Amino acid sequence: MNSLGIYEKALPKMKSWHDRLQLVADLGFNFLELSVDESDERLARLDWTRAQREEVRNAIWDTGVRIHTLMLSGHRRYPLGAADPAVREQSLTMLYKAIDLASDLGIRNIQLAGYDVYYEPKTVLSREYFLENLAKGVQYAAAKEVMLDIETMDDSFINSLAKIQDVKRQIPSPWLQAYPDVGNLTAWPQNDIGHELELGVADIAAVHLKDTQPVTATSKGQFRDVPFGDGTVDFEGCLRTLHRLGYGGAFTIEMWTERAADPVAAVRSAKQFFTELFARVGIEQEAVNARRIEA
Repeated sequence: MNSLGIYEKALPKMKSWHDRLQLVADLGFNFLELSVDESDERLARLDWTRAQREEVRNAIWDTGVRIHTLMLSGHRRYPLGAADPAVREQSLTMLYKAIDLASDLGIRNIQLAGYDVYYEPKTVLSREYFLENLAKGVQYAAAKEVMLDIETMDDSFINSLAKIQDVKRQIPSPWLQAYPDVGNLTAWPQNDIGHELELGVADIAAVHLKDTQPVTATSKGQFRDVPFGDGTVDFEGCLRTLHRLGYGGAFTIEMWTERAADPVAAVRSAKQFFTELFARVGIEQEAVNARRIEA
């Protein structure tokens, strides 16, 4: 039995956390993946007050919908491997704050983008800074018992589970794991997807479900906003492989439809797409609100 969640940026923006999480349940999902991206608005979540954190916790309890993962894509703006020491310090501070926020809200995983840097040139030094600061973050996360998960990316720095295993060999900790994105894995032609999943299944904390178009000699690929079924991801093959391997973790549908004309309709369509796939493969989704605790 696996849980199924939806990325926050798939949903319309809402003022109330209770209403947002209730919508997640109404759409048939078990959990929400929280976004802390590059925008000032969402980076400010790292400094939520006690009252703001309490509001989110109460919404989780009242609706029975968990927040499993915090996606810390704000590290694109403030990367762990930045050349500027002030940016690196800001990046590490962000990671510590995200770990504290996760601990306060009962979030199990922080998904880290597998970039050393994003908007500046990659160097041997940027790679070294990334590893040094990641090791500090893992040590802090271990003390809080919060998992850090490196995502396979739309970037050659970390675009395979094999590369995540290389990082794990240098930072050996049960609190550092992998968050494969089957779309990103598929888009890189050098990846044998079935073999990658077999190789890394023991390290997988969660899985992103997203369609993509591949990187080729003439194309940089398309890593987002590809409608499910219009890309080249063999979802049935990936899901069947994970099911055979006994993967019991979470799946998150990753979409960016919060500004669409009808984001709820888009999410319903995606949910139906994967509900049919789960049934065909033999994956049973956890019952929605199965752990709700009544007053």
